[in-house]
Amino acid sequence: MNFINGGVCAAKGFRASGIHVGVKTSNTEKKDLALIVADCDCTASAVYTKNVVKAAPLIISKEHLKNGHARAVLVNSGNANACAPDGEENALRSCRAAASALGLNADDIIVASTGVIGQRLPVEVIENGVGELVTQLSYDGSKDAAAAIMTTDLVMKECAVEFEIGGKAVRIGGIAKGSGMIHPNMGTMLAFLTTDCAISPVMIEKALVDAAKVSFNRISVDGDTSTNDMLSLLANGLAGNDEIIETGADFEVFAYAMNALCVDLAVKMASDGEGATHLITCTVRGAKSEDDAETLSKSVISSTLTKAAIFGADANWGRVLCAMGYSGIEFDPDSVSVTFESDAGRIMVCKNGRGLPFDEDNAKIILMEHDVTIDVTMDEGQGECTCWGCDITYEYIKINGDYRT
Repeated sequence: MNFINGGVCAAKGFRASGIHVGVKTSNTEKKDLALIVADCDCTASAVYTKNVVKAAPLIISKEHLKNGHARAVLVNSGNANACAPDGEENALRSCRAAASALGLNADDIIVASTGVIGQRLPVEVIENGVGELVTQLSYDGSKDAAAAIMTTDLVMKECAVEFEIGGKAVRIGGIAKGSGMIHPNMGTMLAFLTTDCAISPVMIEKALVDAAKVSFNRISVDGDTSTNDMLSLLANGLAGNDEIIETGADFEVFAYAMNALCVDLAVKMASDGEGATHLITCTVRGAKSEDDAETLSKSVISSTLTKAAIFGADANWGRVLCAMGYSGIEFDPDSVSVTFESDAGRIMVCKNGRGLPFDEDNAKIILMEHDVTIDVTMDEGQGECTCWGCDITYEYIKINGDYRT
């Protein structure tokens, strides 16, 4: 498997575009409407946020995907269309507008939105602008689409991989957005994937659920699970491989590549957390099980006090043990050792549940790097898991204190 360029257009038979239509009114230079279109019918599936409050586009997309097929994805930024007047009707109007411009049926469209909750979606600007959006479609349009789905993101997020199944070259590509309200269960983000692999809707859904577990569901920025999160995949089969209809060697190859792509996008989200100055990677080894290790690791990267300590480059390892202690997992604290690591070096600060003497100045240098790893070792079993987060900063409060304005 190799990482390649191209994003959602890396796979054969996919075009994309992104333009400004006016959903975002404060800056006419920012793109706010994206479109991804397949040249032929696709098997398709999606997984959604588990937040009880779900945005209208998710309800509509779930209905449209009941038959396991789709042709296009339409996404707006600047307005979440969640808890909003006429939410479902406006999501449907967006689908109908795109379908009319593309010569498709409305239920061929997956629709998604991101932005402010509770405000009416100005669907009229989408209806007026979707014609131009279609004319801008390009087999090199992934970056335009990736830019159009960004809200507070500072970094564009796209990725693609190439591998072989049955002697055929297969590609998966994706774009994503996510910077705040990141605490997936599934998702707190939007991610749209495309592939030219031939694979059934049932196996797509399995691949998506499995990939979300080891990637998007293992990141946290601020502990808030959004109303709009969606991870979708369109598969057009143009790679020419035998259709994957069950688990086996071909599915394992596909799933491995899918997981790698989703981890790449997920880590980019954690690194681009609102106001963040550090990417925090926490690996827990030696837990009773992988599930225990995941819960412990996620508790650490979700801890506000741990985030604050990393922001201040303070090697306060007690925050780490504290976060593990309230995770709900039973373990022996005397089996825990903690090491901080970055490109500037590595320093053990706790061994067998007790603090070690260490050079505070050296520790600070290590924690001043952008990418910081918290390495936790235990003596409970073979369970291991890595999760990703970011520090919390003054800028995070500033961004979210006036988010609507």
